[in-house]
Amino acid sequence: MKNYEEVPSIISTKDLDYLSDVYNWNFNACKLANHFKGEVQDEEIKELLTKVASMHKEHAIEVLNILR
Repeated sequence: MKNYEEVPSIISTKDLDYLSDVYNWNFNACKLANHFKGEVQDEEIKELLTKVASMHKEHAIEVLNILR
C-alpha cells in the first residue's frame, strides 16, 4: 500500500458509492423528519424534529461539497 504525503484529488468508484449512500441516508432522514414534524401535535417533539431535519440537511450538503 502506498502512503501519500498529500491526499490525491481523486474519488474512487468505491468512495463515490459510499458518498452516495451517505447522501441518500441523510436526505431521506431529513425528509422523514420533516414529514413527521407535520404529523405530531406536541411542540417539543416538533422542535426536536426540526433540529433533526436541519442536522441531516447540513450533513447532506457537506457530502455535496466534497464532490465540488
